[in-house]
Amino acid sequence: MEIDPAEGILANTKNLGPHYSMIIMNLYRVIATCALGSLAALSAPAWAEGDPVAAVQKKQMCEGCHGIPDFRTAYPDVYSVPKLGSQGAAYIVKALQDYKSGARKHPSMLGIAASLSDKDIADLAAYYSGGDAPK
Repeated sequence: MEIDPAEGILANTKNLGPHYSMIIMNLYRVIATCALGSLAALSAPAWAEGDPVAAVQKKQMCEGCHGIPDFRTAYPDVYSVPKLGSQGAAYIVKALQDYKSGARKHPSMLGIAASLSDKDIADLAAYYSGGDAPK
């Protein structure tokens, strides 16, 4: 079977059965998905660049609530403040980015996250996801 480059690979598929076109289209989807996945994997996540040593100078604003054992906040609602030690770096980065963008809503965290640069977020995520942070 000859394929006319101007018409593309699907141009001469009539003699190959009704499912051949669908197989080729699915193949295109798989290739596109793999290409997008490769691009995502190649773009280094923000937490990969974090410096846990640098975070030691930045963590004071976190420790005021997250560093107190069994701390419960009373504003805006009463709830137990989660511990940050041993949380995954990706989770911490996403949570802080969501507070910074307003996707997550908590008055204290909105203010704190708004003051953090992307480097600060990466450093804090590296620190709290590592073994040196309090659990």
